[in-house]
Amino acid sequence: MSSEKPLAIVAGAGAGLGQALAARFEDGGYQVVGFGRTKPDAVSGRFQKLDLADETAVPETIAGLMNEHGAPKVVIHNTAELVISPFLETSLQEYQSTWASMFLSAVLLAQSVIQPMVAAGGGAFLVSGATASLRGGARFSAFASAKFALRGLTQSLAREFQPAGIHVSHVILDGIIDTQRSRSLHELDPAKMIRPSDIAETYWQLAHQPKSTWTHELDLRPATEGF
Repeated sequence: MSSEKPLAIVAGAGAGLGQALAARFEDGGYQVVGFGRTKPDAVSGRFQKLDLADETAVPETIAGLMNEHGAPKVVIHNTAELVISPFLETSLQEYQSTWASMFLSAVLLAQSVIQPMVAAGGGAFLVSGATASLRGGARFSAFASAKFALRGLTQSLAREFQPAGIHVSHVILDGIIDTQRSRSLHELDPAKMIRPSDIAETYWQLAHQPKSTWTHELDLRPATEGF
């Protein structure tokens, strides 16, 4: 039985951007359900702990959610696992965990939601990318390789499912997102960082673009960021 509000799923709904996304769509009238490994201190919408790379738990959990609320109208893939390490010191396990977290999780999520979304009349599948989606840097081989793969996946999904009404969009976040953790790590002026609420507003706009002007990929960066 579906709820009156349209369903929005945020996969990777941790503190910072994940919760900003959940808050924006909740404010916009959606029933928001967030998934992640660690529950934030403050939660917008509903949050459920879930290993998004678990090939059994993800389909079962999403199926149960859709049985309760109907097919989602908006699905956001926002997972991240940052490994910064020289190539020769990066273990195979680190590659596997990075790929599972950022790429295989997107495969599982898409396989769980896209067909029901098509049957329900369409919707938006939005994916968070990074600078590393376009450019691999020294000591970022695990992270960049997974982000490259994720970008390729979104292109394939867009070309396969756009005609069926699924708006697949890949957002390259080129800069440091302003969170308490990133402030302590980078000691960067917040004016030179990307505000999570501003990113969330862009995702909202993407999710509601008219079909005559769908964006597949865009990049977001602070005005001070070189590119």
